[in-house]
This record gives sequence, structure tokens and C-alpha cells, in this order.
Amino acid sequence: MVSKTDDIPASVPNCNPVDLADEAGDGAQNSKETSKTRLKDSCGCGHSADTAMVNGDGAHERTEEAESKQDGNSETDGGEESNEQEVIVIQDTGFTVKIQAPGTEPFDLQVSPQEMVQEIHQVLMDREDTCHRTCFSLQLDGNVLDNFAELKSIEGLQEGSLLKVVEEPYTVREARIHVRHIRDLLKSLDPSDAYNGVDCNSLSFLSIFTDGDLGDSGKRKKKGNELEQIDCTPPEHILPGSKDRPLVPLQPHNKDWKPMQCLKVLTMSGWNPPPGNRKMHGDLMYLYMVTVEERHVSITASTRGFYLNQSTTYTFNPKPSNPSFLSHSLVELLSQISPAFKKNFTALQKKRVQRHPFERIATPFQVYSWTAPQVDHAMDCVRAEDAYTSRLGYEEHIPGQTRDWNEELQTTRELPRKNLPERLLRERAIFKVHSDFAAAATRGAMAVIDGNVMAINPGEETRMQMFIWNNIFFSLGFDVRDHYRELGGDAAAHAAPTNDLNGVRAYGAVDVEGLYTLGTVVVDYRGYRVTAQSIIPGILEREQEQSVIYGSIDFGKTVVSHSKYLELLEKTSRPLKVQSHNVLNEKNETVELCSSVECKGIIGNDGRHYILDLLRTFPPDLNFLPVDGEELPPESRRQGFPRQHRHRLACLRQELIEAFVEHRYLLFMKMAALQLMQQKANKDAKNDVPAITETAETPSESNADTTQTQTTASDSPSATEVSRDSTSQTENNTYAASQAATDGEENDSKPATNGHLEPAVTQNGECKSPLEDPKSREVVLNACKAVGSISNTSFDIRFNPDIFSPGVRFPDDSADDVQKQKQLLKDAAFFLVSCQIPSLVKDCLDHSALPMDGATLTESLHQRGINVRYLGTVLEFVDKTPAKAQLEHFYRIGISELITRCAKHIFKTYLQGVELSALSAAVSHFLNCFLSSFPDSVAHLPPDELVSRRKSRKRRNRVPGGGDNTAWASLTPNELWKNIASEAKSYYHFTIECESVDQVVEKYGLQKTTLLREISVKTGIQILIKEYNFDSRHKPAFTEEDILNIFPVVKHVNPKASDAFHFFQSGQAKVQQGFLKEGCELINEALNLFNNVYGAMHVEICACLRLLARLNYIMGDHPEALSNQQKAVLMSERVLGIEHPNTIQEYMHLSLYCFANGQLSTALKLLYRARYLMLLVSGENHPEMALLDSNIGLVLHGVMEYDLSLRFLENALTINTKYHGSRSLKVALSRHLVARVYESKAEFRSALQHEKEGYTIYKNQMGEAHEKTRESSEYLKYLTQQAVALQRTMNEIYKNGSNASITPLKFTAPSMASILEQLNIINGIIFIPLSQKDLENLKAEVQRRQQLQELGKSEEPTEDRPLELEDRIPID
Repeated sequence: MVSKTDDIPASVPNCNPVDLADEAGDGAQNSKETSKTRLKDSCGCGHSADTAMVNGDGAHERTEEAESKQDGNSETDGGEESNEQEVIVIQDTGFTVKIQAPGTEPFDLQVSPQEMVQEIHQVLMDREDTCHRTCFSLQLDGNVLDNFAELKSIEGLQEGSLLKVVEEPYTVREARIHVRHIRDLLKSLDPSDAYNGVDCNSLSFLSIFTDGDLGDSGKRKKKGNELEQIDCTPPEHILPGSKDRPLVPLQPHNKDWKPMQCLKVLTMSGWNPPPGNRKMHGDLMYLYMVTVEERHVSITASTRGFYLNQSTTYTFNPKPSNPSFLSHSLVELLSQISPAFKKNFTALQKKRVQRHPFERIATPFQVYSWTAPQVDHAMDCVRAEDAYTSRLGYEEHIPGQTRDWNEELQTTRELPRKNLPERLLRERAIFKVHSDFAAAATRGAMAVIDGNVMAINPGEETRMQMFIWNNIFFSLGFDVRDHYRELGGDAAAHAAPTNDLNGVRAYGAVDVEGLYTLGTVVVDYRGYRVTAQSIIPGILEREQEQSVIYGSIDFGKTVVSHSKYLELLEKTSRPLKVQSHNVLNEKNETVELCSSVECKGIIGNDGRHYILDLLRTFPPDLNFLPVDGEELPPESRRQGFPRQHRHRLACLRQELIEAFVEHRYLLFMKMAALQLMQQKANKDAKNDVPAITETAETPSESNADTTQTQTTASDSPSATEVSRDSTSQTENNTYAASQAATDGEENDSKPATNGHLEPAVTQNGECKSPLEDPKSREVVLNACKAVGSISNTSFDIRFNPDIFSPGVRFPDDSADDVQKQKQLLKDAAFFLVSCQIPSLVKDCLDHSALPMDGATLTESLHQRGINVRYLGTVLEFVDKTPAKAQLEHFYRIGISELITRCAKHIFKTYLQGVELSALSAAVSHFLNCFLSSFPDSVAHLPPDELVSRRKSRKRRNRVPGGGDNTAWASLTPNELWKNIASEAKSYYHFTIECESVDQVVEKYGLQKTTLLREISVKTGIQILIKEYNFDSRHKPAFTEEDILNIFPVVKHVNPKASDAFHFFQSGQAKVQQGFLKEGCELINEALNLFNNVYGAMHVEICACLRLLARLNYIMGDHPEALSNQQKAVLMSERVLGIEHPNTIQEYMHLSLYCFANGQLSTALKLLYRARYLMLLVSGENHPEMALLDSNIGLVLHGVMEYDLSLRFLENALTINTKYHGSRSLKVALSRHLVARVYESKAEFRSALQHEKEGYTIYKNQMGEAHEKTRESSEYLKYLTQQAVALQRTMNEIYKNGSNASITPLKFTAPSMASILEQLNIINGIIFIPLSQKDLENLKAEVQRRQQLQELGKSEEPTEDRPLELEDRIPID
């Protein structure tokens, strides 16, 4: 399934399950989700959908996806859900076996029947007491178990069976694996792999703030009856108003990482490989070690194990020394000869096992860190060997050396998918191969750019070269052979790979059996764009002209077609909204196509039908494609469209197409309904009534209702969703039936994916007879014409992607169609500017979209189908919005994104002219020009160590961009900022009137650290973590020593776990109906399935854990909430990055659960961490900061740090006032929180003043009678009494001096419960006390719904039952 955010985390936006009455009306968005999610349950959420599409509507990114999958259910019947549930129950019954390893006590191990024997091996290699064994077999009653057998297939293996670990003789391969494993154990706490971005390691710092595990640590100890004071003072730079943005705290110091040295050196000996005579004595290889005690030893690895031999550095003597300490494991050997090794290795393993597993499991895709400390480079034989034996992928694990990527990628697609276990296996295999392929492609692309791979056409100039490495084909993103000359040359060649990747993603998501795409990864590295693709079998032996049997290789001059391809592509035409159309070939014959002309079909030697070059899967974007003789609507022209773009490949996004079609569908329904009503008004005949009600899909018979539903549908998004989704299920069925006659292959299950585009209107006939009423037929016809449907009898919008392609010619008889299509494209382009951009800004105003940094901003644009090239337009729109002040955060993030993207474009071409030896100097020079206030930044050319080579430099350097090129050194800050401004003008059509970084920072309120983070993340730069002085006018901020590395930026397809997703969805639906327990079970099930497909680490698992934690919390299981949320934080740090906005929010949730568990100091540390990250990522001026500061203020209030608490709460009040308006309920709540702290300080006047303001807001917004208003007025009375009492006491003192009789005042320290209650409120968790009567009503309502659902299920198979709306939706 395609996610909107394929490269971005798929978090579920604000899925606060019980925000029933969220304080400040944030719940609005949730109510939308409620009404939608609730629909789904009834249609059997267990179904798989083999076809998927994304409905573009930002705020509900995830909810919608699942629905679209369910629309594709036409091939499963309603009864399947129950079997699937059983399947899962069977899966999970695990059992316990006993394991007996040599030299240890037998221990119990929980296993599941699905596991392979291999997995027990893995567990044993990880356990503290057996981790040093790698070469062993498991035996049951003397029989060796096959490694690849599933446990359930082994006879006699049951609860309580005893498995013996038996040491096996070594082979060279096993000995190597053993040495590698021991090396991994020795460096298991060393973070250098995470800093260097290798082997899917990444950083995590949570354990530093929670002091290891979140057990009882952090609770306040009772000393007598006094609570022990905890230190709550935050570091200076975290306090509100601090201008300091240090970098170093980003990676706090972890004391566990001080390496415990077990060995000084472990390396392969120079005596390898053993000579023939020694081989016949069983010698496999020789190792050389230096122990901590400085003892140099030479070790033989033999078939029986490891022993000391008598060789030295210069003499070879392979005889065993005396004693030889022969041991089956290297650890046992070393423990005998080095006491320090024994002691430190044991301590190291204890520490390793104590770490949370999530801190050490590999992530599915590599995450790179943009900062790193200076790490000592240690000697490491395995690393050295990996680098020089050019281990192409996984030779040790896979027989036959390199992997045939194409075969693996396509075979996994062909796996069966009829039931849940099969689909899980298939999705797991697809995901695994994809992540392996992405890793291999990334390594290959880097090797290509670094000049370490031989080109397959070495005679040509460097930019035209192509490469093959590890069965992957690599090409550079340049316009070779003027292929793209008409489309924009190099700019088009640079854009084409990402467009192609989006095409691959879309076709992969539709997942049509028999149609294959290539594995595709796009890598940007050192200023070059490399496309990596799997290789179609046989394509390299033939010329392209011979092999292409569908499509065009010259942009439409010659075109061929093929019936099998048309049949396969026809199945994708509906979900992807591609219209099949005719074009003329060079002989003026018509040729039918069902894709754009560039899309080529090639049958490989394996007989599979491949499609490639999918760069025009989606229709062109006319706002950025000026066409002679074509005019856009006047409104667009006023905004300056169409604009010139760098290339002519600008396409609309899939999300936009979905949103546009949905928008048109509503329009269509409205028109049909209105016309039918007019007809009914004209002639009030009985037989029309059913037609109306079914058409409009309203449950009621009365016209008044019909109109009302239609109007609400257009106004409120929630109703909109509802009306569409309720129809979709029915439409699938009826549509499939109605079209079967006209359209043979349409009756396939695939077309139904797009079911919601078939209007309910067609049903009114189908139920009885095919649209016989000529009146209704005319109505539908008019409505179809009005919205541009391609069919006259039903709503069906599709696009012809070849319209406006320069080389394509259409036959004369399709002139009308072409005209219609042109209009449709103009409408879609206009829809983007006139609807989607305003709706994005509106969502930001009401805070349902809350971007925090460049990545989350891009994500919110993409969710609504807005391309980033519209960023300038969006910013101008914000600038003209009356409520601009409330969008300041959005505007600021937008400007910073626009500037860093312009800088990235310039940096790309800048880097291409830099040779490898000058890379760090060039990067630091660029960053100085970009961020440093130092006016004349002079580049440091590499020093004279290179001078002597100048003479021999005459030979032509074959590395791309090689040659004696120091042009980069002449860049000045002034020139760079001029270039940035002109880039902003030409690419984004946005004017930046600033000549230097300081002016920009001043004018737009940006932060230099934020700009540094954005540019580093976008370009893959890794810098040294230290404090940079950007503002010094005397020396530049960066030196070349500060640039540690440059990483690739990788784009790839993210395969999805569809079934897990359904469970997640229906779990959310249950939660929203108030069935917390059932919801919790479903979400736990989803978690299981996610783990099954993705392994333990994935962004979607992160979202799952977060929701689970929230449910645990609401249901009162605080420890469980804490444990799940801790996992969510660790996973977010590992998979998204330690300062990703998602991670910041996970930290906030965790601190709330810590507080509820009484771990106050931990809660504070976590909040301070979140605030620090937030300051670094987006600065203080952001609406989310108000929530964070309210949290911090409340916790500080709870530990009686009143002055500190006030600083944070008053800051929150200021920010809330700014972003929500001074009369909003959020502000009222903020004022109340501030008043409570003043009350605790006995400053009643200030408390009264704030509470009065709050009271006024409640009174104006909610009315006198509302409970909030009443609460506030009660509190005001109480404060007044306190103030009066205090005043009396003071007067008494003044009058009578010291001998006054003073009535003691009640100073109340706030109770933890009251603080927690406020924390819940501000975090959008509200526990609603229900009376018995409410509960009864709720139960009755729920039962009624369930009965209706049962009815729905029993009737599911009947094709043409129109659904009533009310079965599905609680109408609010």
C-alpha cells in the first residue's frame, strides 16, 4: 500500500483515542476520524485487499488508506473474517522447551510453532551465558534438528522437551562466522557503527534520561514523612527566553560507552591461508592477538576449535604450544590466557544484556546522524576485511556469491496471498528483500561515485557512463545523448528518477498479478544523483529497440502496443485513474495505450511482463507547464500561473488526483440530487421516491432531508467522508454487476478498488432494472458531463497522461476526448491552487496540521497533494492571510525550508566540481558562506601535502567531476546569498530580499542551528558536535576538521503490511466507539502482525505502540503504558532520528506516564529533553511549545518549584494567546493554571486577575450555565475569600505589632492527583464520569449497532443491496 509519506514516518495524526471533549476544541478533527473509522468495522476488517489506493485527504492520512483497501474486497466474502481471527489464535499458542548447553544449567525457553530452529540458534547466540557459541547443532533425543525446519513440523517436540546444544566441528566458513560474532560481542556497546551509519545501527539516548530501565527509579523517596527534594532546575539554555542554542546536549554523554577493553588487538595473521600440509592437519586459519596484559599470541582455528600455536611475527611454527588451551570457543581460550579479558568480557556481556533490546536491534533502513563526536578509530580486522574483500552483499550467508536481486524481488511478489498466513509470509518476504536491496543499492551507488566500480562503457565521458555492481544497474542523473533535450535537459534528467520511483510505488501498491516493475532506489550522494535498478533478465544482450513491445523509446515518435500489456494495464487504469487512449505512430496508424507513451513494456527472458520508465504515471501539472494556445482560468493567471519551470516533467501528485476525484464526486452527487428533486417537484409521482433516496444515499424518504445531507456533505469534511465511504462498499458490488455486461474484463476484482467513484445513482436502476427511467438517465448524463466523467452512465474520472506531451499525436476522431481531457487537467491544476493550498493553511490555523520542521512541513504539503515547488505560492498565500500572526510558525518553517532547498540545489552543482581530497575543505567553506557572519570567508585549499602530486596530475582523472578543479574555493558569502535569492525567484517564484545570513535571520526570525540541521539532513553532511560560533565577524564558524562525513540521501519504496493495518484501523474504530478493551486487543493483534512483517523496528510499529500506551493509560494500567511508551520512544529515536518532531512528541507522552507512575524527576528530565530538542528543531515560537511548557509548569508546580513553574506557564500563556487568539479556551485554561500557581505562592491578587480573565473567556464562549464557567466562578470566590483572610491577618499585624493573634492561613501544596488531572486535560485525555443511566443508554445503542452489523454481514454476498447510511455512522 502506498503511504503518503513513503519516506517519512507514518504516524497516525493526533490519534488521541478518548479526546471526547478535548479542552480547546482540538477534538474536531477526531470527530471526523470517528465517523469514518466507525464505518469500517461493519465491512469485515479482516479482509485483505490486494489492491490499494490512497485517498488524498491530509488529516486522516492513515484512516483513509485502510478504507481504500477495504474497497478492494470484492473477491473476499463476508464470512472470511472469522476464519482469519481463528488463524491468529492458533498462531500464538507458544510452548516452553528446555535447553541444555555444555557447562551451563538447563534453562527454559518460550518458543512458537511458527519459528524456525534457526531462530533458537539466534537466541542462544544472544544470551549472556551462551553468547560465545556459534558452531553447534540442536539435538532432540540424539537427532539433529534441521536449521530451516519450522518447530511445528518436528516430530516429538512438545511442551517440556529437552534440546541439547552439541558442539560441531568447524569449517572455514564457520570459523570466520565465529570470529566475526566474537568481534561483534566485543564492540556491542560501541556506538561508532551508529555514527558511521553502517549495518543499520542508529543512536538512542532515552536510557540516559531514565537512568536505564523505567522501573522504580525516579520515585521520590520518603524520608520520615518528608518528601525528599529532587533537583528540578533545568539547564540555563532550556529556560523560556534563552537565546542560546547549544549543539552539544543533542548527544548527551553515555557513561556505558566508555569501552571496557578486553583485547588490544584481534586480527587475521599474515600466515593465512594454511599451507597444504597444515590444511591436512585440520588448520583452517590463523589469528593474531595482543591481550590487555601485552601478551602477543598466535592462534590456530582448526576443525576441533581454537588453540595457541608457536608462530611469532616472523617465524611460522604451527605446532600447538604447551599448554595449547584447545577450546571450542575463542572466548573460553582467551579467558584462560588473559584474566583481564575474563573479567571485562563478563562485565561487558552483563551490560549488553541489560540494555533494552530496542537499543541494539538493527533498523530496516539505515538512519544517518547529522552530528557525531570525534570517535577514536580503532583497529578492527573484520571491518578491514569487509572493506577490501569487497563483500558484495552477503557472500557468507548465500551460496552462489552474489544475489539475483531481480529474481528475488519478483519471486516474492508471486507468492500466494489467499489467506492471512500466506499474505503475512508474502509481505514479510517482500519487505525483507526491499530493505536488503535498498542497502545494497546504496552501497553500490556510493562505490560508483567514489570511482570504485568499473563502467560498462568505459570509453565514454564520465557523465555518460553506466555501471553494474552486485547485479544492480546504476546510471547517473544526467541527460545523456540528449534524450531529454526537449524536456529540459539535465534538470529533466534529475527529476525523472524520482518521478519514475513514484510510478513504481504506485504500480507496486496496486499490485496486479502478472505485471512487474523493477526494484528502484534513487541515491543522492556528493552532488550526484544515481538511479539503481534491478536488471531485467536478458535485457543487456539485446538492443532496446528489439525488446520494447509496448510504448515508445523516443517520446512518442514511434509507438507500439501489445494486447497482453493492455489487458494487464487495464487493471491498473482504475485505481491509478489512467484513461486508455489512442495515439498515432510514425505511419499514422492508431495505437491503443493504457499508460503514458514513455512507459515501456519488455518481456524478460524469464517470461515476465515488465514495465519501466514510469515517469509520467500521473498527469502533467499545467500550473508549471506553459503550453502555447492554452489558457488557464483567470484566477490562476492572476496568481502568475502557468509558471516557467526547469523542466517539462512536472506532474501532479497521486494524493492530489485522489482529492480532486473525491471533490468531483461530491459535486456529481449534489447535481444529480438537485436535478432529481426538481423533477420530483415537477411531478409528484410515487415511483420516483426510491430513486431519490438511494441516489442521495440518505436514509430518509423526505426531500428536505435529502437536501440537508447534501449541503452538509459539502460543508463539513466529516460529513463528506461519511457520504463517500458509506457508498463505496455498495458501489463496488453494484458496479461490478452492472458493468459486467458491457465490459468483459472490468468484472475483475481490481477495478473495484476505485469503487467509490461509481455513483450510487446507477443503483437505483440496478436493483430493479437497468436505469430504465429515461428521466433519471438524463439526470445522470447531465451530471456526468458537468464533472467531466469519461462515462455517460456513471461517475468515472480518469486522466490521459499523454495530453501536452510534445511528441505525441492523437487521431482526429478523438479530438473531443482530448479537448475534455485538457479541460480536466486545467481543472485539476486550478483545484490545487484554489482548494488544496487554502485548506492546508486553514488546517494550520486550526492546528490540525502542526509542522515543526522542514520534513514535517513537506509531509503536510504532500498529504494534500501539493508539490514542494508550490512552496513559494503557499508562503505568499500565508502572507496575504488576515490571520498571518497566527501562522507565524508555519511561515517561518516555510521560509527556512525554501532557503535550505535553494542552498541544496546550489550545493549539488558546487560539489560536482570538487575532487575527493578537497571534500571536507569544500563542504566547510560552503557552510561558512551559508551560515557564518564572517564576511570574507576564505577557503582553505588542501595544504602542500598535495603539491608534489601536481606534476603527475596531468593524467585524466576518471572519477566523475575529477580534474584539477578549485573553482569552488572562490565562492563568497555574498555571492552564495545572491544565488540563493535568484534560485528562490526562479524555482519557487518567491522573493527573498536579503543579502546575508544575518539579514535573513533578523527578518524572518530563523535560527542558525535550525538552518544548519536542515541543510545537513538534506545533503547528508555529518558535522562534529561542538559549539559553533556563527556570529563571530573575525573567524569562520567551520574548519575542515568539523566535517566528519558525507552520507547518501536515499529514496526507495516502502512496502506495507496491509492486514496489520486493517487490525490497527479497526482497533482505532473500536476505541472511538468507546470499546477500549476490544480496541486494545485489536491493536495488540496489529502489533503482532506488524512485527511479523516488518521485524521489531518500524515507524508503523511506533505508532501502534504509542496508541497502545495511550489506551493502557486511559484504562488505568500505568506501568504497562510506561513500558509501551518507552518502546515507542526508543523506536522513534532509532528509526526516525533522535531529534525528529515525532520523537519529541513521544518524549512528551512518556513524561506524562512517568508522572502518573510517581517518577517525577524522570518526568521532568524527559520534558526538559523534549524542550531542548524542540528549541533546536524549530525554536521557542511554536504553538506546540505552549503545550510543552504547560506540562513542564504543571510538573514543577507539583514539586513546589513555584517561581520556575510560573516562568514556563506564563510563557505557555503568551504563546497560546499568540496562536489561538486571546479569547480562546486554550488561553482560559492557561490562565487558570497560572492562577493556581499564584494561589500556591499566596499572591492572591495576581491569581484573581488571571482567573477573572479566564472566567470572562468561559462566560463569553460557553455561557453562564456551562460547568467550566461555574467551576471558574467557584474558584474565583475561593480566591477572594483567601485574599480577604490574608489581608485581615496583615492588618492585624500592622495594628497590634508582634503580639497579634494570627489565625493560621491554609497554604495548600497542590496534590499530585489534581496536577495529574490538569496534565490529562492539557494533553487531551479526558475521563468522563458516566452515570448509570448514561451507561445503559450507551450499551443499548451499541447493541443496536451490532445487530445492524450482523444483518449487514449476513447479507454481504448479495450484490445489489443498497446500504443505508444510518447502519454505519453515528450522526453527531
